[in-house]
Amino acid sequence: MSLFDGALVLFSGGQDSTVCLAWAIERFARVETIGFAYGQRHAVELEVRPRIRDGLSEMSPHWRERLGDDHVVRIDALAEISETALTREVAIEVAESGLPTTFVPGRNLVFFSFAAALAYRRGIKHLVAGMCETDFSGYPDCRDDTIKAMQVALTLGMDRRFVIHTPLMWIDKAATWLLARELGGQTLLDLILEETVSCYEGDRSQRHGWGYGCGICPSCQLRAQGYEKFLTA
Repeated sequence: MSLFDGALVLFSGGQDSTVCLAWAIERFARVETIGFAYGQRHAVELEVRPRIRDGLSEMSPHWRERLGDDHVVRIDALAEISETALTREVAIEVAESGLPTTFVPGRNLVFFSFAAALAYRRGIKHLVAGMCETDFSGYPDCRDDTIKAMQVALTLGMDRRFVIHTPLMWIDKAATWLLARELGGQTLLDLILEETVSCYEGDRSQRHGWGYGCGICPSCQLRAQGYEKFLTA
C-alpha cells in the first residue's frame, strides 16, 4: 500500500481516537497528533495521551518512525461559554432539546478549525478524526454531513485543500474493536483496554472487562456493549 505524505489526528486519548491514530499510522508516512484542553470534566484523558502514543510507538519500528510531534492546544473559553455536563458538575442526562447534556455546542467545529490552522502551518492536508454516526450519543457535530461541510468550509476559508478522514463513521463500537485487532492485534487491544479513557466522568478507579470507567455514563455503556458484541461475534 502506498503511503500518503502526512496527517494530523485529532487525538483525545479515548478509544475511538486511538484506533484512528493506529489507522493513520498505517496509511501515512508522517502522523502528528493534536489534543485539546478545554476545561473538560474528564481531563484525565490528557494524562493518558503520552502513554498511548508511547505504546503505539513500541508496536513496530515503522509505527515508531511515522509517529511525529504531538500538540496540545488550550481553549478554556469553550468551557467558559458552555453549560454542559462535560464542562460543569451537572447531571449527565437527556436535555429538553433531546440532546445529551454532554453535548458541547460547537466543540468539534472549534477542534477542526484549530486543527486545520495547525495543519496549515505544518504543511499537512489530511485530518483524521473519530466521529461516528452509527453508534454514538446523538451529537450533531459528529454527523457525516457536518464533517463534509466542515471540510468544504476549511478548504474555502484557508484557500488550501483539506481532506477529513473519519474511518469510524459508518461502523459500530463492536466493529471499532475489530478494526483495532486488525490493525495491531492483541497488543493494541490491550493498550486500549488499559490506557484509553472513554468515561465522561474520567473514572480510572474501576476496571471492567472493557477497560476503566464508571460503567454508568452513556459513553461507558456504548463501550461495554460494543466490547461484549465484539467478543461474541
